[in-house]
Amino acid sequence: MERLVIEGGRRLEGTVQICGAKNASLPQIAASLISGAPLTLTNLPDVTDIQAMLALMEHYGVALGNRTAHSVTLDAGAARNVEAPYDVVRRMRATILVLGPLLARFGHARVSMPGGCAIGARPVDLHLKALTALGATIAIDAGFIDASAPRGLTGGRIVFGTPSMGATETAMMAAVLARGETEIMNAAREPEVADLAQCLCAMGATIEGAGTHRILVQGGAALGPARHEVIPDRVEAGTYAIAAAITGGHLELTGARLEHLSAVGQALEAAGVQIWPTDRGLMVSRSGPLRGVDITTEPYPGIPTDLQAQFMALMTIAQGASMIRETVFENRFMHVPELSRLGANITLQGTSALVRGVEILRGAQVMATDLRASVSLVLAALAAEGETVVNRVYHLDRGYECLDRKLVRCGAQIRRVS
Repeated sequence: MERLVIEGGRRLEGTVQICGAKNASLPQIAASLISGAPLTLTNLPDVTDIQAMLALMEHYGVALGNRTAHSVTLDAGAARNVEAPYDVVRRMRATILVLGPLLARFGHARVSMPGGCAIGARPVDLHLKALTALGATIAIDAGFIDASAPRGLTGGRIVFGTPSMGATETAMMAAVLARGETEIMNAAREPEVADLAQCLCAMGATIEGAGTHRILVQGGAALGPARHEVIPDRVEAGTYAIAAAITGGHLELTGARLEHLSAVGQALEAAGVQIWPTDRGLMVSRSGPLRGVDITTEPYPGIPTDLQAQFMALMTIAQGASMIRETVFENRFMHVPELSRLGANITLQGTSALVRGVEILRGAQVMATDLRASVSLVLAALAAEGETVVNRVYHLDRGYECLDRKLVRCGAQIRRVS
């Protein structure tokens, strides 16, 4: 099993290319199942979650053509409506996104309950509620979701009690082939949702309001060949912005979009970090001291839960104290004991963490527990005195393309060893 050996205390300087968004790519890959016409996706990140999703598409009979590290043409013309196996879907939660396309196209789908990082329950009930509102009959059988609509789906009104990015994406994809109009209320507003809508519109769908709380989908449109470029990854951009901040460095993040990180940018500026747009992306720099800042994770446009662990790592060396409140997932503080091994002073209080900044972190052996927790340990190690060994870095490779190599090019001292 691979691990990273990191010698801390080096200031990062240079340029980092931000990859396409993993969380935008996954539903767009699933969307290829809706149509029998080819869909070409570009700017895909070369990470293991994408590779697993493409393998799942091949399981359904989708042909993968013109494949490179960052693009692929998916042709679902000969797709088969078969059962999604547990061995594939256990690896990540995003496999639930095939349920809506399969049901809409074939009238039936049977998909194993999804897996992924152990950061909370993350129930699929909102996905099922959306499909039920479109006329589907749902049953849970031996760990499988069995969805049926033999006469096809019918447009309807879907009202989410809380915004859910995945459920909103399921609703949009299913509604594209449903008869009539579908209204999705209290929809998730994330850029990834709007990007999926743009991809579906390129395929021939008619969707209005994506990126707002109310989305209208006119179902039944004829779908055809399409080409779509995936948006840049705002979580990756936020991670490297924090890497510059925690090392007192200076990084240009090419391809990053400040409008996708407004709340994060405000929090960083309050902490003493400078962040501004350039003609190529974003510039992030810190020369003065870090200040403790309170944050709360929220659905977009708030601070994303996927950046909570990274921001906590930053606050471990800030002056004063900061309160970090997690409102999205109930079990997303598993990085706290590992940060404490590096000398961080963190007190958990239910869904909040009180972080008292320390003068210095010191290297130690730490263990990654999930994707975002693992990168928070890397960030802390960059600022720590001495050597840190981050174990189980396969979590990192699920969502970050060449993280260690990108950091090394900017001055970090990192070795990947078996």
